[in-house]
Amino acid sequence: MDIINLAEIVSTVIYTGVGLGLMIISWVIIEWITPFSIRKEIEEDQNLAIAILMAAAFIALAIIIGSVILSG
Repeated sequence: MDIINLAEIVSTVIYTGVGLGLMIISWVIIEWITPFSIRKEIEEDQNLAIAILMAAAFIALAIIIGSVILSG
């Protein structure tokens, strides 16, 4: 049975914060680049295509961030 180290818990919390921070930064950049409000398109106009596109982009970004964290 493995004992969980405090260092493992701390590194997990730090990497989670870094990953969430990168996700938030990417959302801000995408909102800034697009000529329309993505939030308005998804919430008010119920644009399912943009919602699926954004979900796919964030899943891809999460896979990339996870791979980078595991490789380090």
